[in-house]
This record gives sequence, structure tokens and C-alpha cells, in this order.
Amino acid sequence: MELDKDFWNTRYAENQTGWDVGAPTTPLKEFIDTLEDKSIRILIPGCGNAYEAEYLHEQGFGNVSVIDIAPLALEGFKKRAPHFPADHLFCGDFFEHEGQYDLILEQTFFCALDPKLRSDYAQKMHELLAPNGKLAGVLFCFELTAEGPPFGGSAKEYEGYFGGLFRIEQMSPCMNSIAPRLGRELWVELERM
Repeated sequence: MELDKDFWNTRYAENQTGWDVGAPTTPLKEFIDTLEDKSIRILIPGCGNAYEAEYLHEQGFGNVSVIDIAPLALEGFKKRAPHFPADHLFCGDFFEHEGQYDLILEQTFFCALDPKLRSDYAQKMHELLAPNGKLAGVLFCFELTAEGPPFGGSAKEYEGYFGGLFRIEQMSPCMNSIAPRLGRELWVELERM
């Protein structure tokens, strides 16, 4: 199974989006609510229906960008949030995206990638973040198996990918996960070195 544009577009076309909870999840919403500088450049990769981007925009953050490989995901977002700036919507491969951001939010993107891309993910995040920029969000914490997505992993594994590129400010069990994910998520805050 290839986790490519066709795979993800089909999931949206057939409404097989079990990860979608219809709103920003509690960990991301509560983190967003702590942000004070509304001018920071924010990217949400693998944004799906982009509830976090919509929430940020509604809170006055004016420099939020999203990227997803599935055109149907972005079409749905555009219909739901027509006020969101069209020039901040990117349809394409995250690994080919160019830009510079102060904050990248992680929500069910890392776990949707083929695990063999994890090192590439860490490198690309480092490349896209400005000096002292931050990667923040949730990573799944359950045994990594060949079945997925979602694909699990452990803090120890994740430290191996991020440790040389980022200062790990936080990587601990998420205390405010939504009920179906309780005990299966780590909250991470990683600062680019």
C-alpha cells in the first residue's frame, strides 16, 4: 500500500477519516490559547480538514499556512472556511514544500507517514523552521507495527530522530488527550537548534 495522494484523496472521498474529530483536539487548542504573538509564521502539515488553522485564523493569527497532499481535504476546508487566505493553502508533498516558519503544529501527520520517512520528517522540519523555531503537537505513543496508518512509536525512538536537530523542551505523556486517544499520545515541544 502506497501512502500517496491517491490513497489519501480516496480516504476523503469515501469519508474514511477516523482521525478527524470535527474540531481542534484539546492538546492543540490549549497550546494555541497560550500563544501571544499573533504575527508568527505557522505551518500545519498534513492539515486534513484544518480545524486548527481555522481556529488560529479566528483568534487573529494572520500568518497561518497549511499543506496537504489530498486535494479533497483542502477543497473541504475552503468550503468550510472561505475567509481563510487562499494563498496560504498549499496542495502538495510536504517534503517538497519551501518556506520558513516560527512554529509548526503536529497533529496526526507524523503517524500517517510511512515510518521509513521519520528521519526525513525530522530533517525537513529542521529545514522549514527558523532559528529557535518550534515544532509542537502530539505524537502517538504505542507499539510501532507494520499495520497502519496510524503508526505508533515511542519517546525513545522519537528522541533518536529529533535529538541532534532540536532541543527537546517537552516529550511527555499527554494529560489532555481526547478520550479515544487517552494514554496513547505524547505532547512534544521541540526547539530548532
